[in-house]
Amino acid sequence: MSAKLPETQTPSPNFIRNIIAEDVASGRVKEVITRFPPEPNGYLHIGHAKSICLNFDLADEFGGRTNLRFDDTNPLKENEEYVKAIMEDVRWLGYEWDNLCYASDYFEQMYEYAVRLIKKGKAYVCDLSPEEIRRTRGTLTEPGIPSPYRNRSVEENLDLFRRMREGEFPEGSRTLRAKIDMASPNINLRDPVLYRIVHARHHHTGDKWCIYPMYDFAHPLSDAIEGVTHSICTLEFEDHRPLYDWVIRECETETVPRQYEFNRLNLTQTVLSKRYLKLLVERGIVDGWDDPRMPTIAGLRRRGFTPDAIRAFCREIGVAKSNSVVDWRMLEHFVREDLKLKAPRTMAVLRPLKVVIVNYPEGQIEWLEAENNPENPEMGTRRIPFSREIYIEREDFMENPPPKYHRLFPGNEVRLKHAYFIRCEEVVKNEAGEIVELRCTYDPATKSGSGFTARKVKGTIHWVEASHAVPAEFRLYEPLILDGNSGDADNEEPEGEAGEAADAAASFLGRINPKSLEVLHGFVEPGLKDAKPHDKFQFFRHGYFNVDPRDSGAGRLVFNRIVSLKSSYELPVDAR
Repeated sequence: MSAKLPETQTPSPNFIRNIIAEDVASGRVKEVITRFPPEPNGYLHIGHAKSICLNFDLADEFGGRTNLRFDDTNPLKENEEYVKAIMEDVRWLGYEWDNLCYASDYFEQMYEYAVRLIKKGKAYVCDLSPEEIRRTRGTLTEPGIPSPYRNRSVEENLDLFRRMREGEFPEGSRTLRAKIDMASPNINLRDPVLYRIVHARHHHTGDKWCIYPMYDFAHPLSDAIEGVTHSICTLEFEDHRPLYDWVIRECETETVPRQYEFNRLNLTQTVLSKRYLKLLVERGIVDGWDDPRMPTIAGLRRRGFTPDAIRAFCREIGVAKSNSVVDWRMLEHFVREDLKLKAPRTMAVLRPLKVVIVNYPEGQIEWLEAENNPENPEMGTRRIPFSREIYIEREDFMENPPPKYHRLFPGNEVRLKHAYFIRCEEVVKNEAGEIVELRCTYDPATKSGSGFTARKVKGTIHWVEASHAVPAEFRLYEPLILDGNSGDADNEEPEGEAGEAADAAASFLGRINPKSLEVLHGFVEPGLKDAKPHDKFQFFRHGYFNVDPRDSGAGRLVFNRIVSLKSSYELPVDAR
């Protein structure tokens, strides 16, 4: 079951949706069944969110079903932590699967399908090492070299495969390979490996198995076993489709799923390669998979992105048959659009500078009325204290300002948001010459809402009353990747020899932004004292902030900036 589309958003027409509509209209498909099939070897990221939305939304639109299936065929990289995190992320995005499935639940059936291939003369046990298989695979211009074990008899292959299952052979000593065509122009069809020996405990099946199917064998069979009608995956699997179809055809499955490919999500200044994301975690560059700088769904959730905004973004970018790079600021645009009517507006001072209003009565506390969200009157009002001592932003004062500077400076007057006009009369410095305090006067006739019009001021600044101010930590984020042209390249899983992969990783790490996180300490209004994890606010002039769910608590408030208030990005005219 998928999250419903808002009234302002209709299903985007795309080639996959058109295919499904034709299949339903022609009667080829009685019930649409899709699946979201992550491998539990890491946390989901924003690219997975696109796939989640696509699979669940399409099935829901046509009254069908969507399975959540863990393609757990590699016990060396998968664990229960990732399984639980993936389930949490899918639910947080607003979706509920119809069936929870594991590829490992079908291992017995897959084994029988492999036996069927051996009996048909379509698979054989190979004694070549993984390195030897790679060397004899050929190139794009040269055919592969047939394995010397390719023509083993059916009886010998059945015996060896059985003994592989029983654990008789050491890891890496034998594989089961499909017998297709070593001269095929599609390298994926050059006798690909279907099974390998791995003596490792599996997170779901324990020690039951020591042979594990390869993804290209397990995936189509899992689709067929579940009755999936439309197997939707990203474009890098397009060259694997002939192998997908070969497995379905030669295994003679009862149902025949069809695979369709769409463009994966590439974002500027963002890495979506699991290997690189894992590298960031392992090197301590980020403080975990849910670091707010990470493009993981867990990281976006902790930062304060909303599921409504992510779904709207994924639906807006749509699907196509060619890859492209999407501006990260487009995602931020949908976050602002979602929060502008939901987030209460309040004041926070991130870099505080103390102001003493010398002509305001000592010991007096005045409570002022302020709207929680002028764009949403239903959110009501709040009361904020005002007194002789307040904090303002350090950047809102300059001792020697440039022309057209309209904030506070000696002799100048500004409006305090929701309060009065104040004028700077004196600057107080410490022995080091640093400004530590401003002494100002206020005009009681200029109270906000009084209708005062005798004179105008050009600047309005925010503030927090000192005696009731609540200390808080603020975390401001910039892109983790330095250059603005990243996207495609950073989302490729590094391949090749170990040295090449190491060089690629070093190149990637060299582009990490050392200033991606800035931590500040300041104050918020007293009404935020009891703010709970994931509460969201718009801080006047600073942007939208989220109460950090991990580090807040026990009298400590930590706010993550979700997005700034404005961006130079504009949604394309045809998408508005």
